[in-house]
Amino acid sequence: MALPLLNYAPASQNSRVAGFTVGSDNTPRIYNTANLLSSGDLGELIEAAYRQIFFHAFTSDREVTLESQLRSGNISVRQFVRGLVLSKTYRSSFYDKNSNYRFVEQTVQRVLGRDVYSEKEKIAWSIVVATKGIEGFIDALLNSDEYLEAFGDDILPYQRRRVLPSQRIGEVPFNLKSPRYDAYHRAQLGFPQLIWQNTVRSYVVTDRAPKTGDPALFLNMARSINTAPANSTPVSAQNLDYERLVPRR
Repeated sequence: MALPLLNYAPASQNSRVAGFTVGSDNTPRIYNTANLLSSGDLGELIEAAYRQIFFHAFTSDREVTLESQLRSGNISVRQFVRGLVLSKTYRSSFYDKNSNYRFVEQTVQRVLGRDVYSEKEKIAWSIVVATKGIEGFIDALLNSDEYLEAFGDDILPYQRRRVLPSQRIGEVPFNLKSPRYDAYHRAQLGFPQLIWQNTVRSYVVTDRAPKTGDPALFLNMARSINTAPANSTPVSAQNLDYERLVPRR
């Protein structure tokens, strides 16, 4: 028997602030299939979806079948996002290498476009992962009222209300403030790693480089001169004639 979702109180985040904003360079572009005019725009939407879910997708990570279905109109953007989150790449990158709490935090950020409200929300969704599995958890997010009201079937999820007019600096993007692995698993993998160079490289500023006639240029030549003392027979103090060595006055 699946447990019901625990109640958690929403917090005052930027994503819950309603307002009228004027578009700027910091405003994220909203990709909506209802406003696409060409196949190139659909290609930009697909690339933005990979950035939102995977942050970066290599050629082997791309879901060619899902892309084809989206281009042909057989699936919606919401179904395309579902396929990416349930893909092998997302599972191996975020679920297999993290705890359920960390997996919930990462997925809520990418699917709902906001941070988790509190530890209580993490626990609530972690119970869903434990009882219904990953697929049940993803379906619960995509079918939630919050997702349908914010994105619906045609809008690609994005970090909502990251920049507010009253703030000089907005919220940090999810991929920068939330590393893929938490501190425990980073320690298990040996991160961070310090890489030391075997050869110490020196850099001389151009205006400080020695010019012609500078004594520094003759340093190597001076070091090459043999300054070893000439071989001489050691003289004992008892064999010295001090009377003859003292100059006459």
